[in-house]
Amino acid sequence: MKVAIAAELAPAKTFIPLMENFNAKFIALSHGRGVKELLEPYCQSIYPIGESRRSNGNKILIAVRILSDIKKAFKALKENKPEILLTCGNAGDVRKSIAAAKLLRIPVLHIEQDIYNPIEMIAFANLVTAPSAEYKEYLETNYHLKNVENIGGYPHALYVKNLKLEDPKAVKEKYNLHEFILAVLGGDLKTHDIPPLIKTLESLKEDVLLAPFRFDRKLIEKNITSKKIHILEGFVDLPSLMKASKAMIYAAGMGVTIEAGVLRVPSIKIAGFHRQHASIDLCEKIGIPIAKIEDIDHLIHDLKPPDSTYLLSTAKESIEKLINLLESFQPKGPCGGFKSFKKIWEARSKFK
Repeated sequence: MKVAIAAELAPAKTFIPLMENFNAKFIALSHGRGVKELLEPYCQSIYPIGESRRSNGNKILIAVRILSDIKKAFKALKENKPEILLTCGNAGDVRKSIAAAKLLRIPVLHIEQDIYNPIEMIAFANLVTAPSAEYKEYLETNYHLKNVENIGGYPHALYVKNLKLEDPKAVKEKYNLHEFILAVLGGDLKTHDIPPLIKTLESLKEDVLLAPFRFDRKLIEKNITSKKIHILEGFVDLPSLMKASKAMIYAAGMGVTIEAGVLRVPSIKIAGFHRQHASIDLCEKIGIPIAKIEDIDHLIHDLKPPDSTYLLSTAKESIEKLINLLESFQPKGPCGGFKSFKKIWEARSKFK
């Protein structure tokens, strides 16, 4: 069986336990930094279809880039002729890859984890999975999706469990720090959140390793006045940094939440502009507090490790269910079509 996957960095980690346990020939449509390095051991070929980008307001330029990336995905899929495309996440790679697959009549299985804020193109996938019965019902009721299957957990957790992490002592020596707090900036923040966040981090009077990810390094630097804030550069081994840290403060979604939970890293998730998100639900389930930026300093010194029981007890079964779905896969029509597309589009507008 030949399988194509479309992945940003966190969804790529979701696919790895499947790729390790399912006998198939894999190709990847990679999107963003770090994906090639992560997936190379498991794939016959990897085809870049674009980088993660923040909107710059130029709709014509954005449209041209999207069409260019769809063309790249189309070419890779046409050349390799996979029997199925697997997608995960709610970034542009899902939108572009499903569009290309539909043009080529390649069936799509989408692994949904964000639930409240999925990408609208999953309406045209042939099968969508959810991590729980409650989330399956949510997708069906709110977005009118059909062909939704509950896999009962998060495959990403199994990937984290099996990771070979760098020795915490070596990590600290690398950055010449006795101990540190890790700060991860992700999609839950807006540009105007950066100055107050940096001010709060500086007020902690502790060494902070800061992973800027989606934010421009120059924007971060111009707000820093303390020598205790150290900006990380390039692609970093985030799980090893998490394990070596005394605590983590983050404004990212499901991927970082799963990793913090499995590694039992005392953490605070910043209450960003997402009012409802599956990662927020997961934080509440495993014991990661959600706080406004101005409340971080009141919580940081009294954190407890999250409970990894739920994530680890369900991860292996979720992979087994995914494999069963692939082995018995019979393509049906789209999960929802244009009616569901419209419902998801309207829901996503609330997250912007």
